[in-house]
Order: sequence, then structure tokens, then C-alpha cells
Amino acid sequence: MPKSPTVDGQSPGDSRRRSLGALLRRVHLGGPVSRAGLAAGLGVNRSTVLALTTELVAAGLVREGFPELTGRAGRPSLMVRPASDRVFVLAFDIAVDRLVAARVGLGGQIQDRREAPRARAGVDLDTVAGVLADLGRDLHRAAAPGAVCVGIGASYCGMIRPGDGMVRFGPDLGWVDQAFGAELGRRLDLGLPVLVGNEAHLGALAEHQRGVGVGVRNLVYLHGDVGVGGGIIVGGDLLGGDGGYGSEVGHMLVNPYDGRPCGCGSRGCLEAEVGERALLDAAGRPADLIGRDAVREVVEAAGRGEPAARDALRTVGDWLGIGVANVINLFNPGMVIFGGVLREVYRGAATHVQERITANVLPVSRSRAQLRVCALGDDATLVGAAELGFTRLLADPLGIPIG
Repeated sequence: MPKSPTVDGQSPGDSRRRSLGALLRRVHLGGPVSRAGLAAGLGVNRSTVLALTTELVAAGLVREGFPELTGRAGRPSLMVRPASDRVFVLAFDIAVDRLVAARVGLGGQIQDRREAPRARAGVDLDTVAGVLADLGRDLHRAAAPGAVCVGIGASYCGMIRPGDGMVRFGPDLGWVDQAFGAELGRRLDLGLPVLVGNEAHLGALAEHQRGVGVGVRNLVYLHGDVGVGGGIIVGGDLLGGDGGYGSEVGHMLVNPYDGRPCGCGSRGCLEAEVGERALLDAAGRPADLIGRDAVREVVEAAGRGEPAARDALRTVGDWLGIGVANVINLFNPGMVIFGGVLREVYRGAATHVQERITANVLPVSRSRAQLRVCALGDDATLVGAAELGFTRLLADPLGIPIG
């Protein structure tokens, strides 16, 4: 049987899938858009857009309709919009002290969510998978009649092996080689794989695609929870490293001689010097006081002028500034984004961070790097998990039957 002709190694079917995926991605990320807008954005003619849109409408992935009345003269253009009420993913965010599950429609809208506390109780795979599966099944049952789940994505606070969702190392609670993705998928029993990513990697992608980093091709995202994670976007793509474990800026060595012990086994890592415990200890808070609210209370106390809290933010801000200076010199990003509780820490310590950048960053890089807090707030990693869940659909829009 003769092979199908190819162009640049691609069959006509491959080319069609890529074109359908590009159009669906544009509608998914950008929202309602006219055919003319799609043609301009994708660099194709209107007849091609019409053919692609017709296929996606038939598949139940997009809809076409006129916009609401705007008061402008003339006939409005048909708008292509995602079928958000019909197509969704389940997204999970596993942080050190909370578990979040959400149903997210095509187009990125969080339709429904559930949340449960997570005790800091060491290796708790069975508990985490059980709670999340219960939340996920509840969300799935509550979806509109006829709606279809096309993917499952999860964000975990640790180092994840690409491909199978194995948590290779989660230092804060001692997870080592825990088969999280497979176990959650087994308990959900929805016939879909669970795609798992590192929380900071997914936060970086979310802010790049939907947050303050839209249009910025080179950025660094720093996510603070108990420790510090990092996600680096280079040329529009995530820097994953040789094994998928790259961008671990939280374990950059900043204080080798007098550093605090780190959960990874080293001392003086960035996260050891700027993480939750470092700030609370420096502010004189008791050892049993933990969590995001405790960190935020210190920042608020510093704003009220409490000396211990102000000194703590000055110290932590100085170490954070050293870390940021290093990543700017290394990667020359257009933007550095602070997420998680680092949003509050950065706001309270911005002066000290900026002083370090002024003193230690090369002028040519310093002049370009913007410092911003994330636009998606505490949902940045959850949004990233949802985007992971949509990966298979956007790669092959007609490969997942919608019914």
C-alpha cells in the first residue's frame, strides 16, 4: 500500500491536526474571536479558517454566533468561542497544606471547585489520592448533562518524572518515588491518564499563557509555599532540563558558609533562606506557628511598623534579592514573577530586593527585567494543572471523541 505523500516529513493528516490544534488553542487561550481575527492570527486565509472552524463545530469543541449588541452600526461578525459548557478537564493542586480540585471548562474558566486541608504528616499518598479522588468524582458528577471530561491535570509540590506522574522527590513531606499520577488515576477510574507537573513549572506556564507574563517570551516564575520553586520560560517554552527536573532555583546555593538547613539535605539554599520558616523564625514567631496566614501576618505586621517583622522582611528580602539577581544574570529574562506567598513577601520586601538587583545585576540585563506579582493569585498552579489536562485535546482536537 503506497504511503501518503508528505511535506517536510509530515503527512496531510499531521498538518491538519496541527492546524486544528492551533485554531482551537487560539480560541481556548484568547476567548471569542472572529474568523477574520483567526485568519490574521494564524497567518492563513479565510477559507482555511472556515473549513477548520466547521470541523471543530461539528466535533462539539467550538460554537459560532453573533456577539451581544454593541450599539455600533453595521452587521457584526460571527464570533468563534470555546464550548466551555460541554468540554472540561479536572484539575488538582497539591500544596503542602491544602488540596484543591476544580472543573475547568474549555477556554480556561473555573466552573466549580472543592478544597480540603492537608496535614503536614509526612508521606501521605494514600490520604492525598483518596481525598482528591472523592473531590474529583464529585465535580465530575456535578457537570452539566452531556458535558465531557477530556483530560486530568495535577500540580504537585515536588520533582515529577515526565510521562508517568511519579513524584521523585517532595522534600517538604518526604515523598520519594511515590506513584502519585497512577494512583490518582486508578481511584478516579475515568479512563483518562492523570498528567502531573511540578507546581512552579505549571505556575510559570499559566502566568505566561493567561497571567501577567502574556507576550513575554523569557520569564522566571518564583513560587513560594513552605519552600521556593521555580519555573523558567525561554523563548516561549518551559526550560525542563535533561530529565525534566530543571529550573529548581529554590535550591540555588546562596549562603554556603552560614546557611540554614534545607529540606533537600543541603544548607544555604535560596528556599532555606527565604522560605516560610526562615521568615517566621527571623520575626520571632513560635515554632508551632506555620502556614500562609502566618507568613502574611508577618508582612502585615511589618507594614504596621513592628520592628521584629520589619527586620525579618529586610533579612529575607536581601536573600531573595541575591537569588533574583543570580537568575537575572543567568537567564536575562524580560520579567520575574513572584507567586504563592512570595507575592506578599515581595510586596513587603521590594525595596531590599531592588537594592540587591541594582548592586549585583549587570546593567544591560537589569534595564530589561520587570518585577511583577502573579496575576492569577493562589490559582496560578491550579490553572497550570488545567492547561496540562487540555494538552492531549489541543494536540489532536479530533482524537478525543466528544460524542
